[in-house]
Formats: sequence, structure tokens, C-alpha cells
Amino acid sequence: MHLNHVSIFHSQKMIKTIVLSMAVATAAVVTGCASKPQVSGGANYAHAPNYYTVRSGDTLSGIANRYGMSYLDIAALNDIAPPYRIYVNQSLRLKGSAAQRTTSTQAMAQTAPIQRQSINLPTQRPVTPPTQTITPPPQRPVVPVVPVNPPSTLASGLRWVKPSNGAVIETFNLVSNVKGTRYGGNVGDPIFAAANGQVVYAADGLKEYGNLVLVKHVDGYITAYAHNSKMLVKSGDNVTAGQKIAEMGSSGASRVMLEFQVRLDGKPVNPTTVLPN
Repeated sequence: MHLNHVSIFHSQKMIKTIVLSMAVATAAVVTGCASKPQVSGGANYAHAPNYYTVRSGDTLSGIANRYGMSYLDIAALNDIAPPYRIYVNQSLRLKGSAAQRTTSTQAMAQTAPIQRQSINLPTQRPVTPPTQTITPPPQRPVVPVVPVNPPSTLASGLRWVKPSNGAVIETFNLVSNVKGTRYGGNVGDPIFAAANGQVVYAADGLKEYGNLVLVKHVDGYITAYAHNSKMLVKSGDNVTAGQKIAEMGSSGASRVMLEFQVRLDGKPVNPTTVLPN
């Protein structure tokens, strides 16, 4: 009887050791996205979807491990800068090249590249015989023609429209922590997409912004529409300039308003630099 008790004790101790080792190994696998993922090879990548919608508990490295990819490649595909934060319901591109910065080429009109003006330089004067004296006509200076464009044409090739018909109640002021333009109005007033793009977030995960919609555009632009009473789009939807995407409200704010922000490569810019007057 004594030997049986000893044997059972050692068996239980061995099982606890194995379980503890497995727990430590599992914890190492689910460490945050700063750790370098282990790429398992092309088999998982072949089964990866073109787009992946972020779920609660996901990390960039965890998604990369799942499909045998590098989290740096996924970050490059989706213009995600360090520290590589991702959001629930965010739509991530898993296949393609990092040069494809637009998330929806089907819904976005491709504009022709800006043509540079060429100015013909005056040709060399002919050599005249020494016996002749020729006074050349006065040369008019060649002045390049500089096109005068409204501010909206400076934001790549996007066609921009105002996101609200309401009156402006606050303007862009980083000193006062106003990172966009705030429009007043009534509950239910329409909110419009400011340019063609793809919805990458539509939720209330950031309480200070309430019901928030984020739309990604070409060339590193992202627009934000905060404090909505109702959101009419979801993550992954393609939208066009002027399309109604939400209704004005006061979620996360002390009054009914729309806070509209424009970010270029992650940094807030004054919306008046891209919106029409």
C-alpha cells in the first residue's frame, strides 16, 4: 500500500509539471505584437483570406502566426505604424503588396497623374560672320504657367466634399485639443463621407468619441466622424464621396455635434486644407 501511494504521488507531480510547462509555452505564444512571430511556412498563407476582421483579443503578431506571416508585412500592407495598435472590427489586408495603399480600387476613381509642364529652352544663336553686326531681338523671359487650384485638389487626386451641412462651431486648434472641425446641428442630421474610401472602423470603443466611423483613403489619408447617434456603415464597406454614412448625435459629447478629423500618415491636419470652401 505504501508503494502504491508513492507511485500515485510521483505520477500526479509529473502531470502537474507537464501542465505547467504547457501553460508557460502557451503564454509565450500569445505575447503582445512586439515579439517577432514564428512563420510556419507557406501552407497557412495559402489559406489566408484577402481581408481579416479584427476580433476581441487579437494582436497583430497573433494574426500573423495564425497564417504563417510576419506581423511587419501585415503592418506594411495596412499602413500601421509602431506600436502596431489594431482595433476590434478593423479590416486588415493579408494578401497583396505594400504598394497597394488603397483598400478598395473598385470603389475609388483612379485619377491621371499630374503632368509636369515642359518649357522649351531657347536654341543656341547661329554664329555670324565677323563682317556682319546683327543685333538680336530682345528675348522675353519665359515664365512657367502655374495652375491655380482650389485647396481640395492638393490632397492627392481625391474629390472632397463637406461631411455636414451644419454650421461650424469650432475650428482646428491643437493647443485647445481640437483636432478637427466641429459642426453643430440636430440629432439625426446626415453625415457624409468626405471622399471615396473604405470603412476600417465603426464602433464605440473610444468613449471620448462615442459612435465613431473611420474611413481610409488613398495616399495615407484617414477621416474620422465622431459622436454619431446612428452609424449606417460597417467595417469593410466601400463608400463614395457624399454618401450618407451616419446621423449626427451627442454620443461621447456634451452637445449634439459632428467632430470631423483628417489624418495624413497618422498625424492630424486642418480639414480646411482639403475641404472645398
